[in-house]
Amino acid sequence: MSEERPDESSLVERLARLEERVARLETGGSLAEPVAASADAGALWALAGLKDRVPATGAVLFTGAVDLPTGEHYEWQEGRTTEDLMGADWTQGAAALAALAHPVRLLLLREILLGTRTTAALGEHEQLGTSGQLYHHLRQLVAAGWLRTESRGEYAVPGERVVPLLALLLAARR
Repeated sequence: MSEERPDESSLVERLARLEERVARLETGGSLAEPVAASADAGALWALAGLKDRVPATGAVLFTGAVDLPTGEHYEWQEGRTTEDLMGADWTQGAAALAALAHPVRLLLLREILLGTRTTAALGEHEQLGTSGQLYHHLRQLVAAGWLRTESRGEYAVPGERVVPLLALLLAARR
């Protein structure tokens, strides 16, 4: 009869969780896991840091460090207390959210973040429609602050919008 070491079962559980996470990553999945309040605090390291810094009523934080294929690097962090968020006028974000509510605009943003920045190059993409449609969508994204004009016919996502955009896309996947 073999003697089981006290921590062997926990090692087996940890290995199983790691294998699940690797499998999700290999299939394009997410590292995010639903975590119970009593779970290992290490899994919620960002949340633990937030709780150390906010009042008892709570807060929301999003943060990210992004390296784009274009070589650009962005780091961003934004947080607000629950009280601040619940007391704010939520309609102020309607135009920015509405601008993202079209598949062609989301495709435009992705292509621009990947490095296709000129209207001529964007116009060659078969899913972006006619030049008139392309300009319409570009104007909507510029007006909402998701894009800015770098020079005539060249667009970029403002640095301060890169991480928030990706955070919104992540939130929409849930």
